[in-house]
Parts: sequence; structure tokens; C-alpha cells
Amino acid sequence: MKKITILSFVFFSIISFSQEDKEKIKGNFFGGFESNSQWYTNDKDRGINHPEDPFRSNNYLNANYNYGKWTAGVQGEGYLPNALLNYNPKYEKANVATYYLNYRSSKINATAGYFYEQFGSGLLLRSWEDRSLGINNALRGGKIKYTPTDNLSFTALYGRQRTGFDIANGDVFGFNSEINLFRMLKIESSDLSLGFSYVGRKETTTIINPNFNELTNGFAGRLNFSKNSFYFSAEYNFKTEDGILYDSKTVYNDFVKPGSALLLNGGYSKKGFGLDVTLRRLENMSFYSEREPEVFSPEKTSIYYNDRLMNFVPSLTKQHHFNLANIYVYQAQARVSLDFDNGIAKAGEIGGQIDIYYDFPKETALGGKYGTKISANFSNWNNLKGDYNLFPPEYKTDFLGAGEKYFSDFNLEINKKFSKKFSSTFAFINQYYNNRLITGAANTVIKANILAAEFDYNLSKGRAAKLAIEHMWADNDRKNWIAMLFEYNINTRFSVFASDMYNYGYDKDANLIDHETDPFDIHFYNFGGAYKKGSTRFAINYGRQRGGLVCAGGVCRFVPPSTGLGMSITTSFN
Repeated sequence: MKKITILSFVFFSIISFSQEDKEKIKGNFFGGFESNSQWYTNDKDRGINHPEDPFRSNNYLNANYNYGKWTAGVQGEGYLPNALLNYNPKYEKANVATYYLNYRSSKINATAGYFYEQFGSGLLLRSWEDRSLGINNALRGGKIKYTPTDNLSFTALYGRQRTGFDIANGDVFGFNSEINLFRMLKIESSDLSLGFSYVGRKETTTIINPNFNELTNGFAGRLNFSKNSFYFSAEYNFKTEDGILYDSKTVYNDFVKPGSALLLNGGYSKKGFGLDVTLRRLENMSFYSEREPEVFSPEKTSIYYNDRLMNFVPSLTKQHHFNLANIYVYQAQARVSLDFDNGIAKAGEIGGQIDIYYDFPKETALGGKYGTKISANFSNWNNLKGDYNLFPPEYKTDFLGAGEKYFSDFNLEINKKFSKKFSSTFAFINQYYNNRLITGAANTVIKANILAAEFDYNLSKGRAAKLAIEHMWADNDRKNWIAMLFEYNINTRFSVFASDMYNYGYDKDANLIDHETDPFDIHFYNFGGAYKKGSTRFAINYGRQRGGLVCAGGVCRFVPPSTGLGMSITTSFN
């Protein structure tokens, strides 16, 4: 009832304003619809029985109305009869999910209702929506952004985070400023901008005589500098002392620590050459709108579903498009974990990545008639070096010390165009994955090498074909894999595909990461197609989903092994 009242206020406000100025301004109605459904089936070869509701569907309807400087909108969501497997259990049935009323002028941008926001890189605050990951941590409250000049902007906000169709208990306060210093001083030879952010999270605790304040404060400062082909940025974040989860579920009153994050990025680019270097150090930088997670089962809490997450800490590694390179993916280590049972002690991460690319010019020995592109990426991440005590929990880290290795990825890609219609990509990928330290599960380290090749052939009238072949040699877990993908665009609207990943090297005596996600040699086949007309796209596929992590933009969620028919529809209108 409360939501209906608020929505009525939002739309009546717009309508009233519209009637006063309808002769001057035309209104605009716009929005979109997305539906992702799955019909889960039994798979005897995998020992999988479909869930009690074999058909599940996630649906999102978004409608907005703009009239002059005012915009109002609402998003309804339906998870019917249940959400897709392993989505947040708080996504259930159908309801109004978010709504807002926004006023925007040349200097003022104000929103009441639900809103999204990011300060700096997001290490202190980012609220966003990613439906593939099941993340929508919008804030419900108010936000105002004031931009007095092109070189200054100030943002203030207050809200509570969305969790399912409800809101979290913690209050979130925020302030952000952006200043373009060199433009203000009319320095045109280079560019320097500064930023400062504050984020506060206040939550009442049930702990008697807590050793931490109910209000946790976060501060961040940053600068961005560029001159000609050179650029550099630095950002430092600090979070005041707060109680730490000892067993992943309960705050331990005698284990109180601050958090910090340092992010450096620099690079150089010119025609045909580019270099980019990113370094990051995180210590105790997980930041949730509630200190203690909601527990759904002994193994799964709201943290498992990225629920009530206030900040954005993506893994800084290459986002591979080859399937086998996404089996052992790294997740950023922002949390403190002192696990007495598994002997794990970690408080964050330190490392970085380097990207370099070079274009061999046309009509040279290596460039040939159409040129050749080569790119390389190297990322390496370690635990923070320090003294760790499992019980009573305590640690002290070295600021620049690197502890035990989590993960590394070295990859090299060569893109070669042989004719106007035919091109190819060749890739070599070397990965190191320390499962015990990253996930806290089995004491398994995997070293893998992957060779991959992709061939693209463009035909007339929108027809095109793609063939990708991959092979992975791994010394542990499920060992060797081979994969293939074929895509064919029948025209600019129709496309079909078929793929298979085969774990032919499985050894039952090997050290497995877990014994739940397909512990045997198996084909993960998949085939389907898509049709697109205008802004509407329909896709269908049938096949096997490998259990493991699915990632987008460096953030991941775990998907269980499944087999079945998938369907999706997306459309937009205005």
C-alpha cells in the first residue's frame, strides 16, 4: 500500500506539471522489458534432477515518463513461479521493485525514490544493477547533484539499500565533489582534476558495549592527470574501524579493524601502440549496508549473493572471451578471513595488471597487406604479507609486502586479417589458481595453459561465420579440456550457434576443487539461435550449464550445474 501511495504521488506530480506546460513541451514515454527463462530438465548422465518448479523466469518491466525537466519511472519485477537457480532467495514472486522522480536542469539534478550512484572508482560506494549477476543494490532515499560550472560538481545523498523487494536496515550517507583544477585555472596544455568523497554507514548493533561505533565512516581522495599521450590517476580510500565477521556470519566484538584501498593507474598511447598499468592494494575493504549477513543456509548468506554490497571491487584481470579461459577466474579479495579449520589467513590483496598492444603497420614484413595486431596482458595477485593469528583473531600487515600468491594470468593475442573477408585471432593463456586461498575450499592449486584460435569469415548481405577452437592443459582439478564454438549469421536478423566443452582429461584421483560440479568427464554441449528486429531480440538455446562462476565486469556469481531450455526476450520502446 505504501508503494502504491508513493507511485501515485510520483505520477500525479508529473501529470500536474504536464498540464501546466503542455503547450510548451512534449512528453516522452520510454522503457523496456526483459525476460530470462529456463526450463530445467533431468540429466541422468550428470546425476541432476530438475528442481520442484522446472520452469523458472526472471522478468523486468521498466517504464518512464519524461516531461521537460521532470522524469518519473517505475520498475516491476517478477520471479515466476520462482527465480532462476542460485539467484538471491529474496527475489520472489512479483512486485514493484524501484521507482523514482527526477528533476534535471543545467545545474541541478535531484532524485527522490530509488537511484544509482558511484563515487570515483566505486571502492567506497557504487549502487548499480546487473541482472545477469542478480545485483540491484539501488539506494532508496534522495540524491541531489549541483553543478555550478563545468569544472565543479557536488553530490549529496541519503538512502537505504535495496535487498530483494525490501530495504536494508543500515542508513547510508554520502557526499562527493569533483573539481577540474586546470580548467578553472585555464591551463590548456594538460588536464588535472581532483575528487573527494565521504560515505557513512550507520547501523544499530545488538552487541553490548561494542568496541566500534555504529557509524562507520569512509573517506576517499583522488586525482586524474593527463598530458598529450600520457595519463595517470591515483585514488586512496580509508574506512574507519569496524567489527569484522569472524565465521562469515557473526561480528566478533574483539576483532575490530580499519580498511583501506590504494589504486594507481597510468599509461601511454599513440597511434599503433598502447601501454596501461594498474596497481591496487586492498585491506579489509568489504563494505555492506548491514554488518552481519542474512543467513539462508549453513553454506549461503546474503554475501554469497552480493546482497547489501555497498562498494564495487572488481577483479583487475583480463576479461577473456574464450570459454576455457573462464573456468578458473579470479575474484577480488577484499574481505578478511581467518579460518581456523582450513588454516587460511588473509586480509586483502596486492597486485596489478599490465596491458600492452602494438599494431604492425601495413605493407611490412609482419604487418602484411592488412596489418597485424598483437596484445599482451599480465596480472598477478597475492595475499598481503603480515603476521596473522587465527585465534584469538588478529593480524598486522606490511603496506607493500606480498604474501602467498592467489592468482596470475599471462596471455598473448595476435589478430591477423588475411583479406577483406577473412580474419583470425590466436591466443596463448597461462594461468595459476590457488583455490584454497581464493575460495577457502579444497587445498588445490591449478596450473593451466590454453591455446585458442578464432576464425571469422564475412559473406555478403550480412552473412558471417565464426569458428573458435580451444584446448586447455591443466595439472589438477578436472585437468584437460577441449572446446569448440561455431556461429553463423544467416542475415542481419537471424543467427545460430553450436558449442561444446569436453572435459576429456578427468582423473578421479586428482585433487578436485569440489565434488558437486560435474566430477566426471562430460560434454557441455549447447546450441541455439537469436532473432532481432529493431530494438527487440529473442534468443533460445538448449544445453548443459557447467557449474561454476559466471562473471561480468570483474564481479561474479556462482551458477549450479544444470541442463535445460533457455529463452530470453529483450525490447525497448519510446
